[in-house]
Amino acid sequence: MYNNEEIDEIIQKSENIYADSGTQGTGSRRKTGSWRFSGNKRKPVNKRRRVILIVLVCILLLLLILYIDSNVRLVTEEYKLYYENLPEVFDGFRIVVLSDIHGAEYGQDNDRLVKAVIAAKPDIIAITGDLIDRFQSGRPVERQLETAETLVKMLVRVAPVYFVTGNHEWDSGMVRPLLDMLNECGVHVLRNQYALQKRGGESFVLAGVDDPNGPADMLKPDELVDRIRTAEGDKFLILLSHRNYYLKEYSVLGIDLVLSGHSHGGMVRLPLTDGLIGPQYEFMPTYTNGLYSLNGTDMVVSRGLGNHFGWTRFLNNPHIVVVELKVNKPDMID
Repeated sequence: MYNNEEIDEIIQKSENIYADSGTQGTGSRRKTGSWRFSGNKRKPVNKRRRVILIVLVCILLLLLILYIDSNVRLVTEEYKLYYENLPEVFDGFRIVVLSDIHGAEYGQDNDRLVKAVIAAKPDIIAITGDLIDRFQSGRPVERQLETAETLVKMLVRVAPVYFVTGNHEWDSGMVRPLLDMLNECGVHVLRNQYALQKRGGESFVLAGVDDPNGPADMLKPDELVDRIRTAEGDKFLILLSHRNYYLKEYSVLGIDLVLSGHSHGGMVRLPLTDGLIGPQYEFMPTYTNGLYSLNGTDMVVSRGLGNHFGWTRFLNNPHIVVVELKVNKPDMID
C-alpha cells in the first residue's frame, strides 16, 4: 500500500511525463486539458467550394448588370465628317439619326430619348425606319402607333424630322395609318423622294428611299439619283436608307453620305467583332455600327434603339447617332 506522500509523488511524475512527451495513445493532451484527434481536422474542400460559389454569384450579378445596362442606358455617339463639296454655309450642320425604335419607350412619353436628342442640338432629325413592329410581346402595334405619335410630336418641336420606312413598317399591317399620322404631325416622309436643305442661298440634297419590302413598282435608288442629278446637278447628296448592306451599290451612284440602321448592332457586341448576329440571322455580320467608306461614299450605321421580338441586346446600348458635317477646304488636305 502507498501512503499519501507516495501517491502524490506518482501523480506528479505522471504529469511531468505528459508535459514532456505531449502524446499518449491515439490522442494528444494539450496544457489546456483538451484533447485533439486527427479525425476532427476540417477539410479545405468546403472552403474552396464557398470561394467558387462566391465567384460564380459575382459573375452572374455582373452579367445581369451588363444586360440591364445594355437595354436601358442610351448612348449618344458623334461623328464629324469632312467634305470638299459641302457648301461652306453648312459647316457644323448636325443630323441626329434615330433608327429601329420598334415601339420602345425610354421614360414616360420617351422623355429620356427626347432630352438626349435636344442635348445633341440637331439641325434636322432623321428616323431611318422600323419605328413600329407588330412582333412585340405585350405592346400591340396600335399602342406602338400611339407611342410613336407622342414621340414625333415632341421631336418636330426640336428640329425638322425626316422619315423613311423600314422592313417592319411594311410587315406591321399599319403602314398606312403610320404614314398618315407622320404627315399630320409635320414629319417629312421621304418615299423615294428628296428635299433640299437650304441656307444662305446654298443647298444640299437630302433624299430617302422606301425599304425593299415596299411596293414592287416603286422608284429604285439609282432611278431616284438620276432624277436628282438631272434636276439638281452635282449637289452634295445625303441618302436615308433603312438597310445597311447596300454600300457597294450606293457607292457607284456618287452619293456622298448614307444614313442607315437595320442591323441592331449585331445584337451582341464582343471585342474585335462587328456584332454576332445579323438581321438575316447570319453569324458575324458586317456594316452594323459606325462609319464605313467605299469609293468616296460614307455610310454611318446606327445600332438602333429598340429590340425585335425574341432578341435582346448585350454590350450593345441603345444608340443615338449624331453626324456633324464639316467643310474640308483644299488647303486642309495633307
